Amino acid sequence: MAIEITEEMRVDVPMDVAWAFVTDARRVAACMPGAEIVEQVDEKTFIGKAKVRLGAITTSYKGQVVFAEVDPAAHTMRLTGEGRETGGGTARGSLDVRLSEAAEGGIELAFEVRVELTGKVLQMGRGMIKGVSAQLFKQFSANAKAQLAAGEGAGDHAPAPPSDEALAVGSLLGRTLWQMVVNFFRRLFGRPAG
Repeated sequence: MAIEITEEMRVDVPMDVAWAFVTDARRVAACMPGAEIVEQVDEKTFIGKAKVRLGAITTSYKGQVVFAEVDPAAHTMRLTGEGRETGGGTARGSLDVRLSEAAEGGIELAFEVRVELTGKVLQMGRGMIKGVSAQLFKQFSANAKAQLAAGEGAGDHAPAPPSDEALAVGSLLGRTLWQMVVNFFRRLFGRPAG
């Protein structure tokens, strides 16, 4: 199943601080619960892992992420990656990141994700996967903003300690299902979703 997701976030830090953050694989992984970089193969290639809990089932992915294209002048980059689930499923895709000066100040970060999925995760369906992905991005965004705020000015770009906590998708699924139900009834009765 092919999934495409586009997200944006704004951070109140200078461009060089935001760029240093997005080009540091360990710092970015530390912002996603259950994910961590376990090995650096070379300056562009990293081995990472992530644990995801779907209700009573916990699944683990291990794979490789490559900084395929990095343009510091344009503040754009493309990461490619692929991972294998312990149960045999796979995830393969790319992440395009673009940083720009925001009109209201700070830096706007735009993310475009394209991923091909196989395995157990497909039981959730495309709509649920996109909904859960939006909730995950909210968590990532909050963690990234906190890390950037804590690190700015201190010159501290050390990654947060790795977390062994699996990403708990159960509560994310509940919120996603609720939002889907609310949006359905708003469309049904002619009110715009908010």
